[in-house]
Amino acid sequence: MSFPDLEYRSAPLAEIDADAVVLALPPVDGAPSLDDWPGVKDALVATGFSGSPGSFQRVYAPEVTTGPLAVVGTGAEPDAAAIRDALGAALRTMTGFDTVVVAVPFASEHLLAAAEGAALGGYRFDGYKAEGPKRRASRVVLQGRADLDEASLDAVRATVSAVALVKDLVSIPAEWLGPADLADRAQKEVEGLPVEVTVWDEQALRDGGFGGIIGVGQGSERPPRLVRLDYAPAGATRHVALVGKGITFDTGGLSLKPAASMVGMKYDMCGAATVLAVVRAAAAQQLAVRVTGWLAVADNMPSGRATRPGDVVRIADGTTVEVLNTDAEGRLVLADGLVAASRENPDLLIDVATLTGAITIALGTRHTGVMGDDDAVARYLAAAGDVAELAWQLPLPAHMVDELDSPIADLQNAKIGDPAGGSLFAGLFLRHFVGRTATDGDERIPWIHLDIAGVGMNKGGGFGFTDKGPTGATVRSLLRLLQTEAAR
Repeated sequence: MSFPDLEYRSAPLAEIDADAVVLALPPVDGAPSLDDWPGVKDALVATGFSGSPGSFQRVYAPEVTTGPLAVVGTGAEPDAAAIRDALGAALRTMTGFDTVVVAVPFASEHLLAAAEGAALGGYRFDGYKAEGPKRRASRVVLQGRADLDEASLDAVRATVSAVALVKDLVSIPAEWLGPADLADRAQKEVEGLPVEVTVWDEQALRDGGFGGIIGVGQGSERPPRLVRLDYAPAGATRHVALVGKGITFDTGGLSLKPAASMVGMKYDMCGAATVLAVVRAAAAQQLAVRVTGWLAVADNMPSGRATRPGDVVRIADGTTVEVLNTDAEGRLVLADGLVAASRENPDLLIDVATLTGAITIALGTRHTGVMGDDDAVARYLAAAGDVAELAWQLPLPAHMVDELDSPIADLQNAKIGDPAGGSLFAGLFLRHFVGRTATDGDERIPWIHLDIAGVGMNKGGGFGFTDKGPTGATVRSLLRLLQTEAAR
């Protein structure tokens, strides 16, 4: 993965070796003194710099630096999110410089947000082009006067690294990242960390009754996998389980997608990549909460072995499901993952999946769809708000439960010919597989469902620190949620 090295220096700018400098500033007319940055204010006034969010101006200020100096607008009275987005956008567009110094003269309380934004914006996927991508900074030096300890920067590095890992994995072509490859990569990513890894191959999945994962993966020459990652620090009093959808390529199976809809379907393992990245970051930061990640991984391919529409699969808890649409496969692998995670009776159970196209119709491409138990969902939404990731709660309507009924099995996996409430139907389907807090009780394990089909991939132009392509959405929110769970 490629994101810039992060450093913090309280030395004057003249003592820092840099190829370019970026200042994040509010509107200069209402700004405090720029005495420490001689010539900058006059240059900005002369060019009509507004300081509004997204504004960007290169200025000539030889008294400050002989190299390029750019100023990015934060808007008036910027908060952490505005600082993060401003410097993310600057580093995303400032190409050709190895070392970039960034400074936020009037928002020293947001230095960590500045560091995070700059590092996220500096990410690049090296890719497969002969000449490589446009060169972004390999080193970012955060300059300021506040006390900033290395542990705080380490936390930023762990978060940025987690987002970068998701982007890397989602960017790799499916031909090089099948189910076994992803399982191997998961083991490699947590080497040296206190994370226990267990992998179920296709035979172990059959023996364990994981009919959802087997049913989805049996059409491919590359057999499915289930991966368990367990970070269990001594003294942890809370246990959070994460379940990720890991469809390494989604053709739709025998319910074959149209050609245009199949492009980009290597990203359908985004949920599993997110779970892997979050578990690794939790272990790297030594968070005082147990985190167990479940990666439900399969290739959804058509062949003579593939599950047919109308076939019935049996999930690990014994529930039978009539598969009416083989392109509604994510909920089948997640069902097995939810059952497996529930058996350990965690305090909180979260699934992450690029699950439904319907979520994009409902919420667009910036908001994560969130469903589940109200109290648990409220904690997630608070965490997402803390890190400025957009999310919106959707209902799980009781009147739709009957739509899950199949005439020949316990459930059906799709509503053929009825697109109404498709995301809600999928959420209700998944809820069925959330275990109880006690074997003889009716109370479900607190559960959150995150549908990231709209936010996991940015198909438009870049914004803030987000490029076109995979986004790493929900990683920062989940890490923030784990921090709050550790403190409960």
